[in-house]
Amino acid sequence: MDEFKVLEIKQSVFADNDRQARLLRAGLKEKKVFLLNLMSSPGSGKTTTLARTIEALRQELRIGVMEADIDSDVDARTISALGVKAIQLHTGGMCHLDAEMTRQGLEGLETGDLDLAILENVGNLVCPAEFDTGAVKNAVILSVPEGHDKPLKYPLMFQVCDLVLVNKIDVAPYFDFDLEKCTEYVHLRNPRARVLPICAKTGEGMAEWYDWLRAQVREWQQA
Repeated sequence: MDEFKVLEIKQSVFADNDRQARLLRAGLKEKKVFLLNLMSSPGSGKTTTLARTIEALRQELRIGVMEADIDSDVDARTISALGVKAIQLHTGGMCHLDAEMTRQGLEGLETGDLDLAILENVGNLVCPAEFDTGAVKNAVILSVPEGHDKPLKYPLMFQVCDLVLVNKIDVAPYFDFDLEKCTEYVHLRNPRARVLPICAKTGEGMAEWYDWLRAQVREWQQA
């Protein structure tokens, strides 16, 4: 059998991305811009949650949004209509954003006059979790219809997230969803993660989410 070399490309790619992410965070710190990386599966209510958040906080925080998707500009149009800065990022078929792609997005967003930049990442629970985007905090939305066992099936996503928003809590009685079990599974993967049950449609639990986000922005800017 012929001899051949095995190159650990994945390791070097991730190492380079991590360096770029650290540099990006340092630059955001100098500008006092808080970057949130918001992730979820398709259909979890990510854009609805984001729209409600903008409506609640746009009078006190200067907000900009980067909408990442493989194609289309539907989400960016929705967010732009709310009166905040918004740009659409097309990933060219890739199922995630990395630090360099995020940096390009932030340049396009022109963050000099922003307090809060939100990256609505590509919708899935696998690829986005693998790449540090340079965000200050990571959050994931898990919707009730997806099931309470998702932290067991997609461990990395819940390991890297600081906050888990359990959305569509209003329909929990109609699904075999156990919030206590879900929280247990999240903390099995990440004991430090905070779990907040919400309903973006009705507003249930959203005030606590707004308070968390306000506090994170304030702490980042004042530290």
